Amino acid sequence: MEHQRRSQPRLSPSGDTEDMALLLAPRLAYFAGVARTEHVTRAAHEMNVPQSTLSRAMVRLEQDLGVDLFARHGRTVSLTPAGRTFLGSVERALAEVERAAEEVRADADPATGKVAFGFLHTMGPETVPGLLHAFRADHPRVRFSLVQNYGEAMLEGLRAGELDLCLTSPVPDAPDLVARRLDEQKLRLVVPADHRLAGRRRIRLAEAADETFVTLEPGYGLRRITDDLCREAGFRPRVAFEGEEAETLRGLVAAGLGVALLPPPTVPRPGVVELTVTAPRAVREIGVAWLADHTDTPPVAAFKKFLLSRRGSLLPS
Repeated sequence: MEHQRRSQPRLSPSGDTEDMALLLAPRLAYFAGVARTEHVTRAAHEMNVPQSTLSRAMVRLEQDLGVDLFARHGRTVSLTPAGRTFLGSVERALAEVERAAEEVRADADPATGKVAFGFLHTMGPETVPGLLHAFRADHPRVRFSLVQNYGEAMLEGLRAGELDLCLTSPVPDAPDLVARRLDEQKLRLVVPADHRLAGRRRIRLAEAADETFVTLEPGYGLRRITDDLCREAGFRPRVAFEGEEAETLRGLVAAGLGVALLPPPTVPRPGVVELTVTAPRAVREIGVAWLADHTDTPPVAAFKKFLLSRRGSLLPS
């Protein structure tokens, strides 16, 4: 066959080949089978497809490419130089598809699959390690991809398919997500050890209206809760420093740079005093969220069931 007899690939108005991958993909495995056996009938038998289907697929493949891939010799075929070049790329592509298929099958395995799990930074030092330790007592080979981030970023991770589940606060309310409240965590007003309020054990938040605050950056759930609680107490906090980590904020408080509303620390930090807030009720709800209308793999389903079973006992007492 002469190359001139082949029709050229269809082009879009912009000049790019129109949906070339979509055109070629279904025929690549057929091409590799014919190239391996150099015999259409034998390849059709090995792949359990009608010979006529295979022959038409090869003709259409050559037409779409505008190149002869095979030289015909009666019932046998041999690869042209273009066919040999194409075969190398096709074999690599098929191997990559097989590798990807094996990976997703492995991730879905009930015993050894993977869970992509996101959680707040403040959950990292103690809560999440304890949860994983308890879960793996019954699922010792399940693997985890762990992501620490702030709430909104994790919700976007769910929507992008990067996370299966996440622990977040506040508990989200969105039509494309499912969320369940698991626990609540008291927030304390953290002041420097030499602060005028340091001798107190309890405080109404309104008593801190004139203080300078250090907070997490806008977009963090704890920042929103801080702003809401201060508003409920009748004032807008004067913010001097914004950060990304609760423990960094504690360090800023210890340095005398402000006060902060924070969850309890994993271990006590010197240089600060933590006061119980009596009014308004200063807590943050912790919940688990996942994408609505999404089918869980067995390991994700098992971990979700485990998390829901921890309602009311998620956080250390």
